[in-house]
Amino acid sequence: MIPHVAPPFWPETPPGRLAAAIYRNSTDLIDRPEALQEAAAKCRIGLIGLPDDTGIELNHGRPGARTGPHALRAALARYGVATPMPDPARASIDPPSFPRLFDVGDIIPAETLAETHDRVSAAVAAVLDLGLFPIAIGGGHDLTFPFVRAVARRHGPLRGIYFDAHLDVRPTEGSGMPFHRLLSEGHAAALTCIGINPLANSREHFDWYTANGGNFEVFAPDQWPRSGSAGQFVSLDLDVIDSSQAPGVSAMNPCGLSAREIADYVRSAGRCPSVACFDIMELSPPHDENSRTARLAAHLLLQFLLGFAERPATETP
Repeated sequence: MIPHVAPPFWPETPPGRLAAAIYRNSTDLIDRPEALQEAAAKCRIGLIGLPDDTGIELNHGRPGARTGPHALRAALARYGVATPMPDPARASIDPPSFPRLFDVGDIIPAETLAETHDRVSAAVAAVLDLGLFPIAIGGGHDLTFPFVRAVARRHGPLRGIYFDAHLDVRPTEGSGMPFHRLLSEGHAAALTCIGINPLANSREHFDWYTANGGNFEVFAPDQWPRSGSAGQFVSLDLDVIDSSQAPGVSAMNPCGLSAREIADYVRSAGRCPSVACFDIMELSPPHDENSRTARLAAHLLLQFLLGFAERPATETP
């Protein structure tokens, strides 16, 4: 049983799309744990929606990310073939088959942010109990904290690589809190932030981050760092991408990374056997133009899945 979730909503999906092959939680499965386990056993990935942006509102950001999971699913229903053609740049190599996904549904937010966080951790722990690799779609970036917390409780402290224009190490409750909490509570052993915007971060936050295990080490996408015996988590805040390509986010970035750069990093992250969880956060549909950012988020999720499919099955966390 997966606590605190409602079944996911998917629009009508044309045949031939990857989304048409995704197993989906339902009221019937929620009430029948054995049937849920049987469905999950056919899959490798557990997808969970985190439809809450209370933390964004607490930090006076642009609300709207609570509908991010719904928008990403809608975009995925219209984009991404189930069997992609070979990449012309690597035409001699057959593309891998996508791993099977089980969409466990959306977290039901509580009345307080702390209680919502507890619900996220409990639900993700249940996803892990089913033997699934967890991927979260959100939602405010604060939700990365309880998402990763659940995985770290299972695998031990994780080394984190996150893509964000902001450090998100505020000590106060809100969307800017996740990496302060992960470090201070011992769920993260070290952090690397990629895509930081110095004009959007204070010296105080920089000093705290660097004094507590944070760094800005740059590496090529195809040189994803290994972490020895420690697991890793990867978190993607869509505001790391330039606002010309990703306008539908909680805080637009006037000079961010390109979508192609991020796609290469995400594919490499999926391929890395020590990466134990992945999330895509702060898709904000009310601020999106023609669902451009939602489609980009769907593309990035597919890129991660292709990388994941290239892992040796025995090396998956």
